[in-house]
Amino acid sequence: MINILFAAPPEQFELYEPPLRQGLAQRGIQADVTTDYPPADIDYVVYAPSSTLQDFTPYTRCKAVLSLWAGVEKIVGNKSLTQPLCRMVDSGLRQGMVEWVVGHTLRYHLGIDQHIINPDRSWREIHPPLARDRPVTILGLGALGQACAVALTALNFPVSGWSRRPKQIHGLTCHHGPDGLQAALQSAEILILLLPDTPETEHVINARTLMQMPRGSTIINPGRGPLIDDAALLSALEQGHISAACLDVFRVEPLPQDHPYWQLPNVTVTPHIASGTRPVTAAEVLVENIVRGEKGAPFLHLVDRTAGY
Repeated sequence: MINILFAAPPEQFELYEPPLRQGLAQRGIQADVTTDYPPADIDYVVYAPSSTLQDFTPYTRCKAVLSLWAGVEKIVGNKSLTQPLCRMVDSGLRQGMVEWVVGHTLRYHLGIDQHIINPDRSWREIHPPLARDRPVTILGLGALGQACAVALTALNFPVSGWSRRPKQIHGLTCHHGPDGLQAALQSAEILILLLPDTPETEHVINARTLMQMPRGSTIINPGRGPLIDDAALLSALEQGHISAACLDVFRVEPLPQDHPYWQLPNVTVTPHIASGTRPVTAAEVLVENIVRGEKGAPFLHLVDRTAGY
C-alpha cells in the first residue's frame, strides 16, 4: 500500500480525491490518499505552497513532492525540501494558457478594443495587417511557451522565442542568453511573457529592454508579475512607446485598488485567470509520476533546483 499525503487547502481535496483514486486504481496502484498521516509513513506528497506543511524534514520515506502549481518559486527555496520536486504541467493547464494567449494576441492584432470601446461612434475603416505581417515574440520556451508558439504559428504569425539556454524548436526562430534577448525583442510587435520567476528573470522587462521593442508594441503577461519593472512599464505606456498591456499576474495579488494599472485605459488587468490546474487532467499527471516513482523511472517535470524551475 502506497501512502499519499494531500497537502493543500482542504476544499481542494474534495476535487482531487476522486480522480486521483480512480486514476491510481486504473493503473493498478494500491494507495491510500489522505490529508492526515504520520510523516514517516508517507510515500508521496501532493502539494500546494499554500499548505500548512512547510517542514519536509520528517518525511524520510517520501519519494517525491508533486506540486499542484506550475510555478515553484514559493517552494523551491525551502531548505528542508530535499526530496525530488515536480511542478505541474497538465494538458488542461496547457490548453487553457494557449486559449488565453491566442485570444488576447488576436484581440490586439485585430484592434478589437477600438470597436468595443468607441464612445464617439467613429467609423474608421482601418484594416489590420495579416497575421503573417505581425511578428510575435514569446519569452520563455517551456511547455507552455512552446504550446502557445505552435498555436500562433498555425495562425501564420511569425513567432520568435527566447530562453536562457539554447533551444531548437521546429518552425520557431529561437534566441537565447543575454545577447539573444535584444534580437528577440527588436521585432516584437506583440510580446508574450511566459518565463518562470527566478532571480535571473526578475525585471527582464525594464526601461532598457522596453526601449528595444518597436514603438507601439503590446505586452501580454500571463507568466509572473516580477518579470516586469512596473514603474518602467507605466512610463513606457504613458509615453506611447508601448501601446497597450494585458496583465494577468502581479507582484502583489490581488492587485491593490489604488495601483496605477487600474487607471490606464490601455492596460487590461485580469485576476490571475490565464490558466489554472484542472483536477481531472492534473490527476493524470500526478498518477503518472507516482507510477514512474514506483517503477524507478524518471519523473515528469522534475524541477532543477539550481535553475529554480
